Amino acid sequence: MSETATISTLKQPFQFNKSWEALLDNNDFVKVFLSDVLEDYIVKQRWYGGKSSQLKYIELAQFFKIQHEGEVYYGLILEVNFVEAFYQHYFLPIAFVTDENFAPKERILPIEIDGNAGYIIDAINLEAFRALVFKRIANAEPKDTTTVQYHKSHLFENKTYESSRCMGIEQSNTSLIYNDQYVLKFFRRIFADKNPDYEMSRFLSEKKEFKNTPSYLGSINLVDSDHVNITIGLLQNMVPNSGNAWDFILKELHNVFLNLEHKNICIDTLPNTALYQRLKINDIPPQIIDWAGLNLFMQVQTLATRTAEMHIALGSEFEETAFTPAHYNGDYEVWLKNKMLHQFQNRLNIVENNIHKLEGLAVDLAKEFLDKKNDIRKRFIDFNWTKLKGERIRIHGDYHLGQILVNDNDFCIIDFEGEPESTIRDRKVKQPPLKDVAGLFRSFHYAIYATIFNNKTEYPAEQEPLFKAGEILYRYITNLFLGTYIKKTQNANLNVGYSQERIFILKYCLLEKAVYELGYELNSRPKWAVIPLKGISNIINH
Repeated sequence: MSETATISTLKQPFQFNKSWEALLDNNDFVKVFLSDVLEDYIVKQRWYGGKSSQLKYIELAQFFKIQHEGEVYYGLILEVNFVEAFYQHYFLPIAFVTDENFAPKERILPIEIDGNAGYIIDAINLEAFRALVFKRIANAEPKDTTTVQYHKSHLFENKTYESSRCMGIEQSNTSLIYNDQYVLKFFRRIFADKNPDYEMSRFLSEKKEFKNTPSYLGSINLVDSDHVNITIGLLQNMVPNSGNAWDFILKELHNVFLNLEHKNICIDTLPNTALYQRLKINDIPPQIIDWAGLNLFMQVQTLATRTAEMHIALGSEFEETAFTPAHYNGDYEVWLKNKMLHQFQNRLNIVENNIHKLEGLAVDLAKEFLDKKNDIRKRFIDFNWTKLKGERIRIHGDYHLGQILVNDNDFCIIDFEGEPESTIRDRKVKQPPLKDVAGLFRSFHYAIYATIFNNKTEYPAEQEPLFKAGEILYRYITNLFLGTYIKKTQNANLNVGYSQERIFILKYCLLEKAVYELGYELNSRPKWAVIPLKGISNIINH
């Protein structure tokens, strides 16, 4: 039998007359495996992020063995090259199984190895692999100098493996639940650097003992051929929760809009408030409390407090340079303007090419966006760092209601990977903490409009008056958040800037976020483009 792996159809198994341990040392096998098998397999995976681009070819950038006694698994680092002249790296662990009944939907390739027929599968589906990884972290030495480095936190002591399972459907990563107590996140798309989720989790948990994020328990890092640490796994405590804050807020808002009819509320007589004011609960008019309920505002207050505490922890470091606060400077200004002007031009092109998909209010707002493009561009250019006195810190970077878990009447902040469109380097740039606040404000705005869109048959009012009521509610929610957040950060001496500076930064970041969202909505669900368009209109007209 030739060692050259040839195949006429994937229903016929590869034949390979050497051991599984020697599999990836055979160049002929690797060549066919990458081109004939993985190209077809990888594009079907939920975690694959290149679906909008044309795959050119896959290279095996690096591989390593994870083995224990007779068990051998491979970790593959795949370099996916695209026709558009860029590439992405993905992590795929593989195993060989001979049991015909095992993981029928997870098979990558039928293969015969040294006379044993079986299948190559994603190793994450194999309990023996999951158990081995857990044990490696649980028994990690303080100093690991091997290629695959396992780290164990001091918070993770004397743990034994009991059970494991996949968490379920996820987009960009795969999470495993161990002992119904811990979550190991395998990063599928990887970068030639430590993942921000790993860095932030470890810093907040081990160094700052921040309680409102899952505790860091351990990690898996790969040292590549350039001696760069690449994070491939993050182990954290599993937080008991009743879902995320997005779903929680949607339920609250649905009741708020139902109250318009139940309480016979006239939208035109609801008292309004100016944007970007600092409010306490006592400042909110009784008519608004009666309409929206006290509970919603109490929860917003708690979330503002937890957000402030996260930023206080991130802004109170004076030893570890990756986390020490920084002032604004010319380098940051150049970086920011280049990033924003490139993104803005991209969004202008998308709006011009897709305006025919819009209707009603969205068309008027899109026309306003195009008519005022020079004004919007000027707002992005008008960033003068010499006028800013606040500090920049490491931030969450992709902060929205879906990244927050609800735990009784409290909140837990998760997923510190950063903005998906950004490079790994950009995700680690120190930013104004108000950028996270702006992200959450945009998320509140989305939640209000999503509630109106998703339940329009249940509310007797027309959409336009519902939008008006929603905008009033948005102002009270964000102003209460701002009042709580600013008081908390000022008391802790976190410098988020003087009053006018805060409003400037907040408006700048809100505009940045809304422009970012616009591209996604026009490409994915044009009916929702009215939400970021309305957000942009609010900012440029106030």
